[in-house]
Amino acid sequence: MDFLNNIDWQAQFEEHWPALAGYGLKALGAFLVLIIGLRISGAMASFVRKQAIKRPNIDETLGSFFASLVRWFMTAATLIAALQLFGVQATSFVAILGAMTLAIGLSLQGALGNIASGIMIMLFRPYGVGQYIEVASVGGTVKEINLFQTILATPDNVQVIVPNSQAIDGIIKNYAGYPTRRIDLVFGIDYGDGMENAMNVIESVIKADTRVLADPAPVVRVSELNSSSVDIIARPWVKTPDYWEVRWALIQNVKNALDEAGISIPYPHQVNVNKE
Repeated sequence: MDFLNNIDWQAQFEEHWPALAGYGLKALGAFLVLIIGLRISGAMASFVRKQAIKRPNIDETLGSFFASLVRWFMTAATLIAALQLFGVQATSFVAILGAMTLAIGLSLQGALGNIASGIMIMLFRPYGVGQYIEVASVGGTVKEINLFQTILATPDNVQVIVPNSQAIDGIIKNYAGYPTRRIDLVFGIDYGDGMENAMNVIESVIKADTRVLADPAPVVRVSELNSSSVDIIARPWVKTPDYWEVRWALIQNVKNALDEAGISIPYPHQVNVNKE
């Protein structure tokens, strides 16, 4: 206690005041940089998210991902600037951060590949939620697309999860990619029946369905002369959502119309011959 009482605090303060003032100013500057930088990072992230939402080709999930990247990048830059302003050399800190980022990237190559593929899917939109596709040798309706995977539901309602890297690297068939689709039907008639009459019957049934498009016009032609039948191909165009309903209806209605016209459809059968 006597030692402390013998110290001339005023002299010590006057002697170290410039250094203390310098550290105080640095601390205040670093604090201000930190506060302003964090506010700017939040504002930039919000700006990126709003701009992404305005663009129809960018998914909301992708917009949030870009906004998060901007926020974390700006935050890291703000922290480094604050440390340097305070007098801390951030070179070693940046090197350590870079090494950690590299190590994490190498250990998560598969996950990062899926993220990159997810970004490409959300940007270029080869398929969307609600569309029926074939991807990675699996067919199903798209239920969800995120940064890591595409979730499908097969026609019998089995959930299939496809990693985005596999989805983007293979061939994608999008059955709902265009507003119209062509239905291909083949009807075989007996050689003894008139081809022209059968073609007229099939064409009248197709044109009677109001869901069949007039443009492009439906095509009805003889396509094959098989060993037991004359094959007639029918190719009407319909709106994509009507594809299956029209296809099923045309098969049934053409069969009924051919029966009414007395036109037979050959089928394999056996004749038993009894030898005495």
